[in-house]
Amino acid sequence: MNKRLLLISILLTDALYAQTLTLQESIDKTLTNHPDIKSFILKIKQSKKSYDAASAEYLPQINLHAEYNPLQTYALPVNGSFHTIEEDGWNVGVNLKQKIWDFSKTSSKIEASKLDEEISQLSLQDAKALMAYKVKSLYALLVIQKESVAVRKKDLETKKAYYAQSKALVKQGLKTKADASRFLSALYLAKDKLAAAKAGYEKAKTTLSLYMAQEIKDDVVLEDNVIKDTSHFDKNIEKMILENNYQMQIDTQNIDKNRLLHKAARASHYGSLDAVASYNHLDTLNSYDSKLVGLTLNIPLYNGGRTTAEAQKAQIGLQMAKEKKVSKILALKEEIQALFIDIKRYAVTIKAKQVQEKAAIQTKKILEARYKEGLSTYIEVLDAISLLLDARLGVLEAYYARRMAINRIQYLKGNISLVNY
Repeated sequence: MNKRLLLISILLTDALYAQTLTLQESIDKTLTNHPDIKSFILKIKQSKKSYDAASAEYLPQINLHAEYNPLQTYALPVNGSFHTIEEDGWNVGVNLKQKIWDFSKTSSKIEASKLDEEISQLSLQDAKALMAYKVKSLYALLVIQKESVAVRKKDLETKKAYYAQSKALVKQGLKTKADASRFLSALYLAKDKLAAAKAGYEKAKTTLSLYMAQEIKDDVVLEDNVIKDTSHFDKNIEKMILENNYQMQIDTQNIDKNRLLHKAARASHYGSLDAVASYNHLDTLNSYDSKLVGLTLNIPLYNGGRTTAEAQKAQIGLQMAKEKKVSKILALKEEIQALFIDIKRYAVTIKAKQVQEKAAIQTKKILEARYKEGLSTYIEVLDAISLLLDARLGVLEAYYARRMAINRIQYLKGNISLVNY
């Protein structure tokens, strides 16, 4: 009695301390620890600094300068002619320049830089959604591989039992050695299939562990129901995806950005109006102060066609951004339609495999009874076992394929976590 209580206590303790890993936890830890996500966060900070640098063009530009010449030549008028002398000299001063108007060149670049920051934010969200999609697929694969290992173990146990039974029947003279040899061959094949299933499970577990930056124990408890998704999508899902997809939003922002860059390039033709002020102290042959306050107008007349080429380049960039968005829309529509076709097909496949599994169970029971009575051969029994195994694995594979298609739609819709599932 005490031994039984001790065994129950041990089992309860193991269950209590077994690692439970939910899908949401897997996603959260991956988004926190994966270096790709950290890289996009740094890119946002970099874009923010680029915006600050562009905005600085509208702030006063102040420069301090100093110059010392140990040997400088001066020309002086003496009795109607110029004579030169060589003396040292120095000057120190401060200059201020404030941009007043440049026909929206600077403001357009600042707005484009701001859009760059927003594009970086959208890229981070897209990276998170893509990473969540990968984790969901890995988690589903882990569940499937774990179920596959369980199915393969049951198959191995069945083959072991039949092999032991066949050996006993051979001793009794009721079966031939061919029966036992055939079951032994099936037993070794079952062991190989089980080893392959375990390897697949370990690979999926290792990959997910690397994504999460956390070790996953062998006795981990998973959410088995994640593969049996019952999601129903709104008939306007295609419109929702085209509106919310992060890549589509990025393409829209890129069009606006290129439009602003084109505007800035065209404004370069007109120059700029600046306020300037300076104060200098010079100590050469004479010591004096020099002051300046005024306006300067700079209009480029000719620079070898560089400004025109830059404007044309920006215009081509705008056209390319527009065409890229149109191409992305076509690709998204094609993928969405294909995914919905696949989801409908997988639903039919799941039902068919489930019916096949039920029929295979009945067939296996009948053939097992007939084999014991000598009315069926070992080949028929093994065929029935294989049919049942294929049906069970087929159900799992169909569920997994459907889950993958649903995950893809969730990613295209811009979904990161399990919210709105």
